[in-house]
Amino acid sequence: MNVTVRIPTTLRVLTAGESEISVEGGTVATVLDNLESSHPGFKERILDDAGELRRFVNLFVSDDDVRFLEGLNTPVPSGETLSIVPAVAGG
Repeated sequence: MNVTVRIPTTLRVLTAGESEISVEGGTVATVLDNLESSHPGFKERILDDAGELRRFVNLFVSDDDVRFLEGLNTPVPSGETLSIVPAVAGG
């Protein structure tokens, strides 16, 4: 099951500048594992030491935040997009 992962500018150093990467995976966790295998360094930037999603990173399957779905176990259907979106703060 191929999924497209949208890579934010800050992480494109890991993908040689590519803004989208195609990987296999049926859940968010599997997609991240496969992304890590082909482009090492992603998991340490996205997941904390406990293997949970970092507070300042948002993941969206289509337009849905995985935190409000099944977290890392959220299904990612073939042909769907997983977007990595760093949180923005300011004031």
